Amino acid sequence: MANFENIPDVKLGIIAVSRDCFIISLSEKRRAAIVKAFGNKGSLYEAKTTVENEKDMLKAVEEVKNAGCNALVVFLGNFGPETPETEIAQYFDGPCMFVAAAEESGKDMINGRGDAYCGMLNCSYNLNLRHLKGIIPEYPVGTADDIATMIEEFIPVARAVIGLKSLKVITFGPRPQDFFACNAPIRGLYDIGVEVEENSELDLLVAYREHKDDKRIQSVVDDMAKELGMEGNNYPDMLPRMAQFELTLLDWAEAHKGSRKYVVFADKCWPAFPKEFGFEPCYVNSRLASRGIPVACEVDIYGALSEYIGTCVSGESVTLLDINNSVPQDIYDSDIKGKFSYDYKLNDTFMGFHCGNTPFCRLAKNSKPGVKYQLIQHRLLEPKDSEPDFTRGTLEGDIAASKITFFRLQARPDGTLQSYIAQGEILPVATRSFGGIGVFAIPEMGRFYRHVLISKQYPHHGAVAFSHVGKALYTLFQYLGVGDIAYNQPAGVLYKDENPFA
Repeated sequence: MANFENIPDVKLGIIAVSRDCFIISLSEKRRAAIVKAFGNKGSLYEAKTTVENEKDMLKAVEEVKNAGCNALVVFLGNFGPETPETEIAQYFDGPCMFVAAAEESGKDMINGRGDAYCGMLNCSYNLNLRHLKGIIPEYPVGTADDIATMIEEFIPVARAVIGLKSLKVITFGPRPQDFFACNAPIRGLYDIGVEVEENSELDLLVAYREHKDDKRIQSVVDDMAKELGMEGNNYPDMLPRMAQFELTLLDWAEAHKGSRKYVVFADKCWPAFPKEFGFEPCYVNSRLASRGIPVACEVDIYGALSEYIGTCVSGESVTLLDINNSVPQDIYDSDIKGKFSYDYKLNDTFMGFHCGNTPFCRLAKNSKPGVKYQLIQHRLLEPKDSEPDFTRGTLEGDIAASKITFFRLQARPDGTLQSYIAQGEILPVATRSFGGIGVFAIPEMGRFYRHVLISKQYPHHGAVAFSHVGKALYTLFQYLGVGDIAYNQPAGVLYKDENPFA
């Protein structure tokens, strides 16, 4: 995992619980076995207080808090006491996963039988009764090795939960004209504990100008030049302007965190931005994303939120792309059809694109990535047939082949949250196009496009994690209370509005 300062470090603890009519040593022995099995997978603080009653619960919670834990595994080593075990989630200020012990041997089914399989039912009932949130794995009962694996899968989810609780989305400007799809009713942010600070583009411009002679600019320019290399540094004269902007955003984040620990941005990047600032902000946006500070284009608040979630869950840099254009038949026939382990149809493929916000490390070296100019904005904003001036600053190249998860958390106009998740890959196929762009392939994408993205009125932006993290995202969205979590359903499984006769 990359060392991002803008996402939390998960510090795990484990608390064992025991029903007072069961043998307490059974839970304690099984708890120790889990800690041993987790071993070199990471750090897991073992609370020595085993919870049989409410006083034990208070003591155990205080113990893990003093140890610096910010996420908990609550382990039913036997049936477990349903009131105090669920109160752990109430008194501990962080995500809790509830798991239970499997029985160990047919040779010890009297004093060695814990009945935790039964106890998990009462646990889930009591969590709901108290309106408490708990993460319960798909099959939450297992051996020490099984539960060690569950804990591994819990960590990225816990990281996102902790991060969202301390996140502020900082915006600059309203969405561009005719970009109603970037609708951002902010009630949904507060529903999941995220703060938002909305500012004018003029606020950003004033802050940028105040950094004009910042002594740190040259060191940022040097770092940019090193990253881009000789081939990618097409406009060296632009780097000081972009370095000045990078410092402006970083200083703003630090000065405006307030009560929060983590920050993402959603900025208006056109049409006024390039002319007034003197460059396109895309390359700077890409650099911040590579440091775990996503900057969403076009004031896409939920795009920025989704990118941050992807960074927490994957532990890697992410990007935000338009679900942009279909793949031409001739490219499909020559470069895709029958050439991959999954036999993709033409409408399983599409091109994901944005002007140039994808981190440099995610671009294919053979596409000669580098800082270029925004072709569409150049047509719109600069004199016809002129050399690009202030429309320079995009980071362009084909996006490198990779596993991907395409996803989004979005608020409907009424403020309620919905989401989608689709796993697939970026193909090693040349796009023959401009911008930061790649050929994406997702099984049954055509149907997903029609019956999720269109039918449920999603915007054109989707977040991209460069690995398969659908399982963690699904768990997280469930935990957040998202009622509608859509995915790319396999052939033969119809969507609710899909025509069965089509």
